[in-house]
Amino acid sequence: MTKESMISQMRKKGLKVTPQRLAIIDVLIEQGDSHPGASLIYKKAKKKKKSLSLSTTYAALNEFSRHGIIKTLQFDRVEDRYEGNLEEHVNLICERCKKILDYRVPIMVDQRKIAKQTGFSVTDTRLEYYGYCRDCRKNKAGKKVL
Repeated sequence: MTKESMISQMRKKGLKVTPQRLAIIDVLIEQGDSHPGASLIYKKAKKKKKSLSLSTTYAALNEFSRHGIIKTLQFDRVEDRYEGNLEEHVNLICERCKKILDYRVPIMVDQRKIAKQTGFSVTDTRLEYYGYCRDCRKNKAGKKVL
């Protein structure tokens, strides 16, 4: 994901490219694969554009997600997270620190084959593995705990 590609997608979808939205895009790009929540995006984007409000941040993120520019990852007990990686991948979610890592799977299911065999049209996918990241597998003394 690049800033230019996101702006291009916004224009194709008929979305306005405002200074507030550009600040949000900058943060999404800077955060890369960290899957930030709206509060972190707002905090960092506010430093770039002082007039940005939290409600504008949520509205922009929802608009980007609704138009397929980013993905919203919704969870039961954790703030929604946002990602720009729209390629097929697995999200590795640490149950302790809640960090989310992307892992590209070498073989994915062919969605056209699903449609052909079942008549079901896949519009979105999300595959998650839960466990413990490298950092959380070590205790303070450097010993593995899991």
